[in-house]
Amino acid sequence: MSQFPVIAVDGPAASGKGTIASRLAAHYGLPHLDTGLLYRAVGLAVLDAGQDLGDAAAAEAAALALSPSGLTDDPRLTERHAGEAASRVASYPGVRAALLKLQQDFAAQTGGAVLDGRDIGTVIAPDAVAKLYVTASPQVRAERRWKQLTARGQNIPFADMLEDIRRRDERDSGRDSAPMVQADDAVLLDTTDMGIETAFDAARRIVEAARAMAGI
Repeated sequence: MSQFPVIAVDGPAASGKGTIASRLAAHYGLPHLDTGLLYRAVGLAVLDAGQDLGDAAAAEAAALALSPSGLTDDPRLTERHAGEAASRVASYPGVRAALLKLQQDFAAQTGGAVLDGRDIGTVIAPDAVAKLYVTASPQVRAERRWKQLTARGQNIPFADMLEDIRRRDERDSGRDSAPMVQADDAVLLDTTDMGIETAFDAARRIVEAARAMAGI
């Protein structure tokens, strides 16, 4: 076992899992992978090629050709349409299979790592010592994402944002391949009534408890 455990952070869109994972990585000095960016990049690649997001073969080909380097350099990855595209291509088993090894190789780094997504604790790193499932109410998650996008100049009605959140939840949890679900041994962290500092502190304490249980 590595000197530091893999930290798996799962949960639905806008739950705060990405921010929490990033903060945990910085706190412990670990590499961090936002696996959602991989699926967003695949979705954008399909769109950039003028292909249909409903074409599973095109999405799989884009996933197979994906290079993780420089992912964070494309500002479009944070836009609303990229999130919707990611949710659609993520439902294809071929896409998930194409990205599986890339994510597992990241998790296997000596010294530990932090990964966030929707199937980290169940599929990508089922043996992770520390597992968190971060969630919040759909209304709160929609408000967070709406404020985030509005601050970037994207004018989106709140009702549309809430519908987006609910639609993505249904698609992510209902897909046949690696559905979004809380791992049996993951600790639930509901951030509905938490600010980021409170949520991070709660997440850190969950990780510390997991480390103590594992003797790490």
